[in-house]
Amino acid sequence: MTSVKTPADEAEARAIQDELRSRVVFGEVGPAVGQGLVAGVDVAYDDERDLVAAAAVVIDGATLRVVEEATAVGHVSFPYVPGLLAFRELPTVLAALDALTATPDLVVCDGYGLAHPRRFGLACHLGVVTGLPAMGVAKNPFTFTHEEPGARRGDFAPLCAADGTEVGRAVRTQDGIKPVYVSVGHRVSLDNACAHALALSPRYRIPETTRLADSLCRRALKEAG
Repeated sequence: MTSVKTPADEAEARAIQDELRSRVVFGEVGPAVGQGLVAGVDVAYDDERDLVAAAAVVIDGATLRVVEEATAVGHVSFPYVPGLLAFRELPTVLAALDALTATPDLVVCDGYGLAHPRRFGLACHLGVVTGLPAMGVAKNPFTFTHEEPGARRGDFAPLCAADGTEVGRAVRTQDGIKPVYVSVGHRVSLDNACAHALALSPRYRIPETTRLADSLCRRALKEAG
């Protein structure tokens, strides 16, 4: 079973990020678009019960049909700290991934990878600890800026840090609607990650992987005793 250490405090969490960041692989193109198995992961919280539910949904990259799904529910083991969200989510996300019998060729996170204040978001962290190619598709731009992309599906604009470094892209997945924010996690290029984001979003703004995982984790949380 894949596991991660729960830090004792914020300082230890940042030290772990610093250590793992050097292991991120940026030099691989990643899995082909429209092929293989793609997993989406997402989490939902119940603050009153201090619970977090995670879902992992695997779909066929060619047909977008669900192949397998799994959930896990656990107690939140780390406080909310901006930039350290992965430590709240990863233990339960990894439990859901471990419950799958299929091994995905790509994992899509509802969040960020390189587009992160410390350049090590959830998609990077998950990719490094599992070894799987991973990418992030977020709904909001967080701390980074971008020009408005064109209005058509497939148009994009660089998502830039304060020093001008491109850390991701604002990608229009449907004509005339708000873009999503794609960033590299591990073992996949930004061009390929953007292509996957589009292929996984034929009808809606967010990828099917995220849409399905979001629904499943909310259901699992509601059903948790």
